[in-house]
Amino acid sequence: MAIDPAAATQAYIDTLSAEELALARDYTTGNHWLLLAGLLVSAFVTWVIVRSGVLDKVAKKLEARGFFLRTFSIALVFLLVSSILALPFGIYEDWWRETQYGRTSQPLADFLSQGAIGTIISAVLGGLFLTGLYLLIRKAGRFWWAWSGALVAGAASFLLLLSPVFIEPIFNQYQYIPEGEVRDAVLELAADAGVPEDRVFMFDGSRQSNNFTANVSGVGGSARIAISDVAMDEASLDEVKAVTGHEIGHYVLGHVWRTLIVISILAVLVFFLTDRTYGWFAHKFGSDAALKDPRGLPVLAFTFGLYFLLVTPVTNAMTRIGEREADAYSLETVGLPDALSGALIKTAEYRYPLAGPVEEAIFYTHPTVENRIRRAMEWKAANGDATAGE
Repeated sequence: MAIDPAAATQAYIDTLSAEELALARDYTTGNHWLLLAGLLVSAFVTWVIVRSGVLDKVAKKLEARGFFLRTFSIALVFLLVSSILALPFGIYEDWWRETQYGRTSQPLADFLSQGAIGTIISAVLGGLFLTGLYLLIRKAGRFWWAWSGALVAGAASFLLLLSPVFIEPIFNQYQYIPEGEVRDAVLELAADAGVPEDRVFMFDGSRQSNNFTANVSGVGGSARIAISDVAMDEASLDEVKAVTGHEIGHYVLGHVWRTLIVISILAVLVFFLTDRTYGWFAHKFGSDAALKDPRGLPVLAFTFGLYFLLVTPVTNAMTRIGEREADAYSLETVGLPDALSGALIKTAEYRYPLAGPVEEAIFYTHPTVENRIRRAMEWKAANGDATAGE
């Protein structure tokens, strides 16, 4: 029997109560405002570090040392101090607020301990990247920004290769899906797509978040598909199949490489703008450090952070395209539009499903749940459902 995609989509939306929609609206809108709040916190942190002169003292103490040690030490101190200064905001944004909306059950002590580990790792890796950036500024001269895309691409590729093997297992346990019909179904889908069975995992995502989620991470031999235990516990077998098909779509279609290319191109633009406006921001924050002087790192970091925030709609658009393509891949290969829609409706708790096109274009990393379900129902109207007749 033919279906009306609009009516079928509305039927899924109607499974959400007015209270659930209102909560999702409030949570999502709050996330938008947090982008501005984060920028203001970044400006405050920059001002405090510049005015305190802490990096000047580190630079003076190490002035007789080599470029690498001096620059890396300044970057390391900056990243650690800025993390400490921003910690109250981080607790509010990533733990207290998430707890209030029921998005996490993680104890504060565990949140802080994992945050401390993450800060140390980020400071070391970030310090190496920033040292490389200052080396590029010095060696490439006035056109350093033209080479920044290559630096970003190299650093991102290294991180993507490293993260699934050495970093992510620090924060979560990754294991093969337990024996049973779910494992059999998931591995069958993976085999059909040419994904090695040892690249498919489940992880204890519930440690940090109650969100229904799955992801693809890594590149080359380290690439893997991981499904949160939250999704495993809440989803039906068909929903697990549909979600797995979506994640396999990301893997097979090579979305990580496209993301890497786009981010690298945007980095050139961002660093070009940073090169042109650094002096103005340095004056406003009261820094006398030239662009190539690591003492000006707080201003440099704030400036390119600001521009990366401004190009967020571009990166969001790229991500939404990838999500639509992964949905389409799941529909074409798994053929379970209702199961995919059922899984998607579970994400409406933390991503308001009825946002308008302007809000979606600016803020959403995924198409709205309403739009994604609508496409699934349009596919169903044209192709049917693999469970029909069962």
